[in-house]
Amino acid sequence: MKTTACSRRGVVSVRASKGKEQGSAHRNLVASKGKKSSSSSSSSSSTSSVKKVEGGRRGEKGLIAVVGDAAVVPPARSGVAGQILGVAVVAAAAGAAVGTFVQKKLAGKGKEEEEPLGVPLALPSASLLPKDSAALAENIGYHSKYTAGGLPLRFTLPQAYQATAQSVGERLLERWDTTFNNFETENPKMAYYLSMEYLHGRTLSNAVNNIGLHGEYKDALLKFGHKLEEVESEEKDAGLGNGGLGRLASCFMDSCASLDLPVWGYGLRYKYGLFKQKIEDGLQAEVAEDWLDMSNPWEIKRDLVTYQVKFSGAVKNGEWVAGDEIQATAYDLPIPGYDTTNTISLRLWNVEAESGRFDLKSFNDGDHLSAHKSQIKAEDLCSVLYPGDDSAEGKELRLRQQYFLCSASMQDIVATFKRRQTAQVGKINWQSFPEKVSVQMNDTHPALSAPELMRILIDVEGLDWKTAWNIVKKTCNYTNHTILPEALEAWNMEMMESLLPRHMEIITRMDKEFRSSLRRSSGESIEDFQARLENMAILKNVDPVTLRKPERKASIKVGSKLSAAAVVAKEEQDEAEEPLPDPVVRMANMSVISAAHVNGVAAIHTEIVKAETFNDFYNLWPEKFQNKTNGVTPRRWLAWCNPALSKVITKWLGTEEWISDLTLLKGLEKHAEDPALKAEWVEAKTAMKVRLAEYVKENTGYDIPLTSMFDTQIKRIHEYKRQLLNIMAVAYRYKKIKAMSAAERKDVVPKVVMIGGKAFATYVQAKRIVQLIVAVAKTVNNDSEIGDLLKVVFIPNYNVSVAEVLIPGTDICQQISTAGMEASGTSNMKFMMNGSLTIGTLDGANVEIREEAGPEHFFLFGATEPEIPGIREDRAAGKFVPPPTFAETMDYIKSGVFGGETFEELLGSLEGNEGFGRGDYFCVGHDFPSYVEQLEAVDEHWKDQDKWVTSSIINTANSGKFSSDRTIDQYAREIWGVKPHAVPEL
Repeated sequence: MKTTACSRRGVVSVRASKGKEQGSAHRNLVASKGKKSSSSSSSSSSTSSVKKVEGGRRGEKGLIAVVGDAAVVPPARSGVAGQILGVAVVAAAAGAAVGTFVQKKLAGKGKEEEEPLGVPLALPSASLLPKDSAALAENIGYHSKYTAGGLPLRFTLPQAYQATAQSVGERLLERWDTTFNNFETENPKMAYYLSMEYLHGRTLSNAVNNIGLHGEYKDALLKFGHKLEEVESEEKDAGLGNGGLGRLASCFMDSCASLDLPVWGYGLRYKYGLFKQKIEDGLQAEVAEDWLDMSNPWEIKRDLVTYQVKFSGAVKNGEWVAGDEIQATAYDLPIPGYDTTNTISLRLWNVEAESGRFDLKSFNDGDHLSAHKSQIKAEDLCSVLYPGDDSAEGKELRLRQQYFLCSASMQDIVATFKRRQTAQVGKINWQSFPEKVSVQMNDTHPALSAPELMRILIDVEGLDWKTAWNIVKKTCNYTNHTILPEALEAWNMEMMESLLPRHMEIITRMDKEFRSSLRRSSGESIEDFQARLENMAILKNVDPVTLRKPERKASIKVGSKLSAAAVVAKEEQDEAEEPLPDPVVRMANMSVISAAHVNGVAAIHTEIVKAETFNDFYNLWPEKFQNKTNGVTPRRWLAWCNPALSKVITKWLGTEEWISDLTLLKGLEKHAEDPALKAEWVEAKTAMKVRLAEYVKENTGYDIPLTSMFDTQIKRIHEYKRQLLNIMAVAYRYKKIKAMSAAERKDVVPKVVMIGGKAFATYVQAKRIVQLIVAVAKTVNNDSEIGDLLKVVFIPNYNVSVAEVLIPGTDICQQISTAGMEASGTSNMKFMMNGSLTIGTLDGANVEIREEAGPEHFFLFGATEPEIPGIREDRAAGKFVPPPTFAETMDYIKSGVFGGETFEELLGSLEGNEGFGRGDYFCVGHDFPSYVEQLEAVDEHWKDQDKWVTSSIINTANSGKFSSDRTIDQYAREIWGVKPHAVPEL
């Protein structure tokens, strides 16, 4: 018979011999209505024959692949008799294919028959891939020879990584294809998560743990003389994200899979990532990420899953005639759930160098660069995450990236809906779209999803405006991640019209209808109503009637009796006036208007969103707004990254169930004073500090003493996150120690301060902060007079893998942002889970962390969010008096003690009363004294190690709330309306 399947490169038909074993070769991957599939057994699908296959032996021919009408014999080394190396499940009809099919040889004899099956939802299979260490070792050996690209007679670590990744990938494919097949057949409501970034770190370590084969792969690799941990370290972090936004998105994907939720993620495949950070001559330098230089064994390119994305051009007779079209090609990454078959997809869009964009004539004429110009412009879309936007070209590229993500994703989502509707009910009912689809916009980057869905429904599918708008309003949801004005994106309207003319028509109508729907409140004056309307509108700086850029009204009336000199003077005055501001499209406002639900990401953040950022919208639609406090996956961020502490936790709880139900950690609290637990806790923490110290030595050259307090702040570098406050306190501490006598120094708590994070390439002030940290570290660490009493380390190129080493080895973490400016933070949650104490402000999730741990286990300092506006007003009025300790530290740094630099430009931001880059907007000076005071309280707490260890245990025991499993469960129930859809076990 013949079935259709999808290989890594597209759709093929598989024609297999019909014989006595055909019945055992064909089974449905997933039994309907939740019943487990049963694997047929035969001599040809026994474990022993599987081992032969995975060792790379070949049997007689018996299967051909058919592409169109052409029969293709499998490559000599592509398959082995009687086995599956992967299973395909695909629905290619609408271009939303998923699955990888590696051919199966059927040993039976007989006349071949071909039966067209159409879209394959139940493909031939055989026994499951073996999972014992001996079989895995044989499989790794096979891939080392045939797929890892290594040298003969050698098995180096890079080769071992590639071979192991291929082996693990096969086992993920079993789960992945089974999951998609189940979703395709049973058609549950799906949630689709759109994010410009994902920061999921290394895949190998997470995958082998989530699918429960860590021990087996560890033993298998030992047969080759390699440790699994060393092989895992060969993998480079995926360059798909930058900070908390991307890390959160990846945590959410892990939780969705682990909770059996039918969810897909969408993003872009950045070739060079954000950047790789280096420190050269004391300054940050940026070079391109190289994560794809050696290929990515986890991704599957879907050659037949492509969509055309239009740009520029004009709308003629209601039709968008594009000036340029770029093809989006899908690359899929599997996201395996923990202790479940469910494995979901993260689909990344990429731009390929299409041959049609190559100008052969120019090339042959000798103009080689021009020949590639069109290809280069297209490929720029997926070159770099967050390209510099100081130039008009940079701004346009960012907008193009955002639309590219939204357009390809929405086209794919609509195609999936249509395919499943057709298969299930035989026709497409657009009214059921919101019943089958929920779209989550992760911040404003994917805000164009709403107008793009409108375009597809109206221009492509033929729906009327009212019907389409009702669908969009029930489908889209928006998560706000920041209240920083610069992060609430507003795109230049002229640029938007040039790049997306059809969308500007749609957005303008959205804005017009919203304005028309707004009504004056009881007792509201006309002026207040107009102000409220302008604050809520999508288009800003436009004429309220035409919704276009307003024309400056003539200041000289026709017929007025002015002398020629007076007219000239008036014209000159008009010319000297400030130009009218450019009209902009406010993406946050558009997101709120088009969303069914809007959520903040921490309790205090959501209250600020409702009371300030979107107060007018909240008053209009209070039912739209929710809080969804962020969380992190306890698998990667505790169970897998901290094996020493995890072992202790499991022993004292008597179960591993905490890995999927983090609230069980509460059971540790009753043992918090038990000397036996404390001893094991300290031993586990010390083991992680040893690992961290080795990492620091290897990557910075600095030796750090294990008996010191390890104090860590790891975040992207930003003024509101206040790494400047941290390093200024370090300088103050250094100055104090230098002034002490030998006897006084005996009472000093030894401390290692570690700071890591990337400063955005064009963020000059952030890069100056990095410069100061590096300079302080160099001076302090080379001062033999103070020895090990103080060490300072800047951790270069901070990423997920680095965090997995830093967080378990940390004693206290710094969460010191200006109150009211951090939406949530997630590193604070990771540190808490791993037994770190926190010094911080009442900002973001710190508020809830302090509530859970208890005030006595949290070191609080600084102004609160309601106090911040008054502090800034007093500063602007000249009422601020610098605290003595702050002034002393400023003068000390300016003296040139740290490498001869005075850092005047950096410290100038903390001086003056107001103005751009002046006036200490982030309140470093105000909070400095209370910060130093709490650092001293931390020292006193550390001196009582018994008390400190109790606090550490209490923090871990009360971190259960901050699991992303809890967060995602709330999204699923309260926003998406998506239910768990468990795939039967393999």
